[in-house]
Amino acid sequence: MAKLPKMVRIKQTFARPRVDDASAVATAELAKLSLGDRIKPGQTVGITVGSRGIQNILTILKAAIGYVRSLGAQPILLAAMGSHGGGTEAGQLEVLAGLGITEEAMGAPIVPCAINEIIGHTREGIPAYILKSALEVDGILVINRVKTHTSFKGKVESGLIKKLVVGLGGPLGAQQFHGFGSAELPRLLVEIGEVLLAKLPILGGLAIIENAYEETALIRAVSPAGMIDEESDLLAYSKSLMPALPADNLDLLIIEEMGKNYSGTGIDTNIIGRARIQGVPEPEKPFIKRIAVLDLSHESHGNATGIGLADFVTKKLVDKMDRHSTYLNCLTSTFVVRAAIPMYFDTEEKLLDAALYSLSGIPAEKLRIVIIPNTLFLTECLVSEALIPELAARPGIEICGEPEEFTFDGEGNLRLRIGRTVHG
Repeated sequence: MAKLPKMVRIKQTFARPRVDDASAVATAELAKLSLGDRIKPGQTVGITVGSRGIQNILTILKAAIGYVRSLGAQPILLAAMGSHGGGTEAGQLEVLAGLGITEEAMGAPIVPCAINEIIGHTREGIPAYILKSALEVDGILVINRVKTHTSFKGKVESGLIKKLVVGLGGPLGAQQFHGFGSAELPRLLVEIGEVLLAKLPILGGLAIIENAYEETALIRAVSPAGMIDEESDLLAYSKSLMPALPADNLDLLIIEEMGKNYSGTGIDTNIIGRARIQGVPEPEKPFIKRIAVLDLSHESHGNATGIGLADFVTKKLVDKMDRHSTYLNCLTSTFVVRAAIPMYFDTEEKLLDAALYSLSGIPAEKLRIVIIPNTLFLTECLVSEALIPELAARPGIEICGEPEEFTFDGEGNLRLRIGRTVHG
């Protein structure tokens, strides 16, 4: 085994605005949309549900369902997840169930759908796809988290408009959108979104923003007429709350677990400074020489999208990979390199040995190494001793313990860990 430096536990503190009562806030925000003026008793209102894990989403959905019912209308949940779930109705229901979104839990019917129709065209003649299920309701309430995207930057990125264009766009809408390439996506998201806003009975939206601790920081009602501009402002606020690694220049980043429940790309490209999109320059920072990933989350259901962002992974991660769902996800997004399997090793110990061998030109005591549980929870990390001098005096960073040795159990698994559910 190559010589490894000792590691020190640190705690990072980020801005932490919080919503204490998500149900009450969601209900109050919905009241601002004056839905009673547009919904008649007996009408059906479709509420979007997607494939992303969002904090308090069950509470927020239940509040929306209850509010719609209070107006005498019938709420239903529209599966809006593009090609996720394998692009099938059964797959959509499976993914939603994995998030706790079931008819029994929600008290409202869930309508999966994989059949597309064209509802209009952009000025350039690009079709705007929509799921048939969205055309069979009297009104649509869009609910989604607003955050920066992992593949493109624009006026709006991941949020309400994307939920319409890609989520309710279904398999064909998602395939068409991603097929244009990342350079065109910011413009087309707005242009296709404008068509859908004009053609569909959109009642409004609930935008959710999370802080660096994966807590609900804001729930905001968004009107149909101002959805694009209002979401753009919310996106800027969301970016201000994002977590970050404790250092921008690293020799090795060890990620204990990747997965779709942490990022749409499995590993958040904004955190690691890698996008691996052909023809698109990589971000200047952070710069990380080697990235190792130890495992795949159960919640990913085998979807290992983003595995190709790493340099080293374990055999157990590869064995959990469902090639069909991973390949479909990456083929739909067109970012095929993200499905490429890196070097993989039988144990975590062998993986670390290989990673350190590839960095053998750097003395062990100078290695800049960080261990994180995943790319979502960054409040607690392990850092090598070489990083301590620059971190010790930095505001928002607390040194929490004495240096610890890298040790492994009898199966070659790393004992030195953070854990997957750290919230700070």
